[in-house]
Order: sequence, then C-alpha cells, then structure tokens
Amino acid sequence: MDGVIVNTEPLHRKAYFEMFAHFNIDVSEELYNSFTGKATLGICQELVQRFALSAAPEELIAKKRERFKVLFDNDPEFDLIPGVRELIENYHQNDIKMVLASSASMTTINWVFERFGLEEYFIDKISGADLKASKPHPEIFELAAKKAGEDRKDCMVIEDSTNGIKAAHAAGIYCIAYNSEHSKDQDYSLAQQVISDYKTIHVENLNQPV
Repeated sequence: MDGVIVNTEPLHRKAYFEMFAHFNIDVSEELYNSFTGKATLGICQELVQRFALSAAPEELIAKKRERFKVLFDNDPEFDLIPGVRELIENYHQNDIKMVLASSASMTTINWVFERFGLEEYFIDKISGADLKASKPHPEIFELAAKKAGEDRKDCMVIEDSTNGIKAAHAAGIYCIAYNSEHSKDQDYSLAQQVISDYKTIHVENLNQPV
C-alpha cells in the first residue's frame, strides 16, 4: 500500500523521526531505508535491541502511531499516488480480483480505505502486522493468492520495496516494481517488470507473463 497506492511514506518518515527524537535515538538514513517494507513491530524490536532501550517495542509503536495519525489527519499533501485510482477502477471493471497485502497495520489500512473510498474495489485486505513473518518472507503474498482463490502462477504483485519484491519472488509470483519517487535506494532486480506510470499496466496494455 505505502508507496504503491497512497503516498504515506513521507507521513511515516515524519512520524518515525518524531518517535526517534522522543526516545533520543539517532537513526541514520541508511538504517531507516533498510526498514522499507518491514512491519512496525519488527522495526521497533530491532530499534530496542540495537539501541539497548529500556522501553518496550510496543511503546515505540504507540508513539509512532500517535504521531502518524496526527499527520494523517492534518497533512494537506496526503493523497493517492497519481494514476492509481484509474488503475484500480480499470482492474475492477475487468473483473480482476484485488487483495491488498501490506506491511501496514490493519488500522492504517482501514484509515486509507475509508478516506479514499477504496473498500468496494478489493475482495480482501491483509496486514503483515498480523502475520508471523514480515516481508521479505513470502507468507503475506502466499496468503493473498489463497484468499483470491487463484494459483500463484496466475497472480501478480505490484511492489515498490526491496523487501516486498523479495517476498513476491520467494512466493513464486510475477512481480511488477513501481519505481516510486518516494522509495529511495530500493533494489528492483528481482522484479519481472519495472514501471513508472500505472497506465502501462492497465488491462489493455498489460504484458502477459511468459
């Protein structure tokens, strides 16, 4: 979802760095970029261990989500990624089943769906925060294919993060990488296709995997 459907990455970034400041930890750009595509719990567990914090991971999560919600409700630049609503409508009109499989919490997923009216287009939603393993583990995409009732070879993942692309690859699912201006230093080498304009993967333009 983040960086593919909505532009929440800048909001998450602001919220994370406000949380880092609150707990007096110095997180480098390199370390922060390595978190892309990972679930919040895993990130906060790593931070607690790396910086030997006395706070529990859940405390870091609560502070980050508190700051994120403030930004979510008040940031005037928050919007859908350009062209994504047209892509979703195109797939929906052509009876393509869509399952949202995101590392975001279900709370955040529901906020986005409510704010932008996306509920009607998707047959299901999966939060990586509710699973045992997060991306790059393939569990989230294996589950998405199962919920769609389709063989993985007949599915397609749209991702913008190294960890998400690795997860799709490990699940054996065709992956399209969206080269987003909001996803820095990500590796698209395992994706079968890289795009920067959603119009190129509308049904009438979509290259069938071979």
